[in-house]
Amino acid sequence: MLCKTAAKIFTRNELCHLEDMCLRVLSLCNSQSLKEGICVHSPIIKLDLQDNIYLNNNMLSLYAKCIGVGQARHFFDEMPHKDVVSWTAVLSAHVRNRHHCEALELFNSMLHSGQYPNEFTLSSALRSCSALGDFDNGAKIHAHVVKLGLEGNNVLGTNLIDLYTNCDYAEEAYMVLTFMKDGDIVSWTTLISSLVESQKWSDAFQLYVKMIEAEVHPNEFTFVKLLGASCFLGLNYGKKLHAHLIRFCIEMNVVLKTAIVDMYSKCQRMGDAIKVSNQTPEYDVFLWTTIISGFTQNFQVKEAVNTFVEMEISEILPNNFTYTSLLNASTSILSLELGEQFHSRLVKVGLEDDLYAGNSLVDMYMKCSHSTTDAIKVFRGMTSPNVVSWTSLIAGFAEHGFEEDSFQLYIEMQAAGVQPNSFTLSSVLGACSRIKSLGQTMKLHAYIIKTKADNHIAVGNALVDAYAGCEMLNDAWCVIDMMSHRDPVTYTSLAARMNQMGNHELALEIITHMYNDGIVMDEFSLASFLSAAAGLVSLETGKQLHCHSIKSGLESFIKVSNGLVHTYSKCGCVHDAYRALKKINRPDAVSWNGLISGLAYTGHFSHALSAFDDMRLAGVQPDSVTFLTLLFACSHGNLFDLGLEYFHCMERMYNITPKLDHYVSLVDLLGRAGRLEEAMEVIETLPSRPNSLIYKTLLSACKLHGNVPLGEDMARRALELDPLDPATYLLLANLYDNARMYDLSEKTRRLVRQRGLRKVQGFGDKKQDMCFSTRERR
Repeated sequence: MLCKTAAKIFTRNELCHLEDMCLRVLSLCNSQSLKEGICVHSPIIKLDLQDNIYLNNNMLSLYAKCIGVGQARHFFDEMPHKDVVSWTAVLSAHVRNRHHCEALELFNSMLHSGQYPNEFTLSSALRSCSALGDFDNGAKIHAHVVKLGLEGNNVLGTNLIDLYTNCDYAEEAYMVLTFMKDGDIVSWTTLISSLVESQKWSDAFQLYVKMIEAEVHPNEFTFVKLLGASCFLGLNYGKKLHAHLIRFCIEMNVVLKTAIVDMYSKCQRMGDAIKVSNQTPEYDVFLWTTIISGFTQNFQVKEAVNTFVEMEISEILPNNFTYTSLLNASTSILSLELGEQFHSRLVKVGLEDDLYAGNSLVDMYMKCSHSTTDAIKVFRGMTSPNVVSWTSLIAGFAEHGFEEDSFQLYIEMQAAGVQPNSFTLSSVLGACSRIKSLGQTMKLHAYIIKTKADNHIAVGNALVDAYAGCEMLNDAWCVIDMMSHRDPVTYTSLAARMNQMGNHELALEIITHMYNDGIVMDEFSLASFLSAAAGLVSLETGKQLHCHSIKSGLESFIKVSNGLVHTYSKCGCVHDAYRALKKINRPDAVSWNGLISGLAYTGHFSHALSAFDDMRLAGVQPDSVTFLTLLFACSHGNLFDLGLEYFHCMERMYNITPKLDHYVSLVDLLGRAGRLEEAMEVIETLPSRPNSLIYKTLLSACKLHGNVPLGEDMARRALELDPLDPATYLLLANLYDNARMYDLSEKTRRLVRQRGLRKVQGFGDKKQDMCFSTRERR
């Protein structure tokens, strides 16, 4: 009997020793995250130690750390006994792996099981609520915090602050902060950080002031977050923060230095940014990249490249964001050669598969190259292109004039499971506007309503422009009425489209709508209204807009100044036009073109040609528009030989290749001079395919000079291209009238009536007038 008792005691002692050994192994493996500790699971089962909750909790923690949340959950479900540590371990494992919905389900199961959470359980659950933006569940957990008397806990307070700010409840977050017993810098910085991330920059600064008043000293992380916000509020905020961090003796480490450099860069103070970067010798890849990005944003491409060279000399390897900034620099100056050099560097360092670098490459090739081939090649080589990749490609195709291809890419993108964002939709709508595709616009509009993307002002503006581009003004106004927010772009795009269609009076009426909507004119909208005044040759309206430009301070913008030059010259006020031109610091080709075209189209031909001479003396290079205007002036001013001289010197002296519009003007000039054979020779030797306009131009000249056979030939060719154009029939009928061939004239007019052809009605028809009267009644 004594021997049996001794054996039991020995076995129990041995078992305790083995149990203790298992626990030691698990504790060691847990501390070092060694998955070998899982091997202890087998002896625990063999020794029948599954009921030891302390061993099981350690084993659960090890599974979660080393094997995965799935295996940990399986082990947890098989545990015969669970305490608050068990629940907290498995819940925190789900939170670490971002399985937030499952984490909250576990928390609810724990409560139903009768277990009370501790501060660590509540902290994990609050982090999941914050990640999901789940205010309701978060508020319930807050109630548990209060019920358990933990509202003064700094960790839980910080979690609650993060939750409420993420759910856009800044006041509640601040109240949590005030209830905390020892609101430390971590709590304050968490709230400031959350406000910054929610783009509530002013609120973040106000909280910073309260923090200083509460005698809580900021640390480097507080300043890093606030410096990021100051970029949006202005230089003064950034300079005050810089002064404060000196006052509080904050150590200038490389992270803080990078934030200050970034702030000065974004405020266009690169000199100050470089001074700060040189204050301490520490540099890393992020600081170098921030400096390069700053130079790029400030269009100092040469300095950005030089900084890259310095970075390489310092033996710090650039990363994907460094190359992204350099590719953006290449794009900003449209330098394909520079972009290709950085592309080769990307390949050399093995970053060609990086998503961010790939997106910048697609954008660079689309904007810098005359072809889309290289951009497509880069895009097709990307493993998982995202919405930015697709949008760059779609926008690039549209800008290259391949609108149909951009529509196809948009469909392909959705088929690939990538959902468009506001930039994608704006780009596709821009393509619709360019080719006046009403069908595509309406399809996109339906998708936008379905996905509620019309909340984005950029999408709304693009829709307005697309409908207006298709001459559907009622629909454009309907979109404007349904937009929750409008800005100057909304109305400017509509006014610009009205100007293009020659409906200048309606364009000027938009001023009233903007005023009623509380939208202040910017330089672009004012330029559009000046264009409308010029189109109407309304000197009084032009002067009123000029007064507004002075009062609002918009006169200094070159677009507005150019509009004033054009308006005064179009109204025949030569002196005022020159005076407006002289007020521009650096007149460009657009400034001079406004003066020359205004003078030419009002019959001041000699003044227009004199202005061209002044333009050359000022050292401003003429462009293709300049020569179109000069050809018009020479044609209508009977200066035929001078017009020919201007045409031939375009390419010879200024390296400007004549376009089809220039050839139309040349045919008009030769036709008015009676040199019809030469005009016909120009048409026969055109470098591009002729359009119906060039044939109608020569037909008009044939009418003027009574050349019936050539006129008939031109009419035939024009009608082959556009058989439903009534203008061609009417020109031909007038040709017959002038030649006293009344039978043929009547026959031609009869054809117009029989085919139901009529001159296209102007923009100011009843439908459009009704559009405005309806809005006025509203």
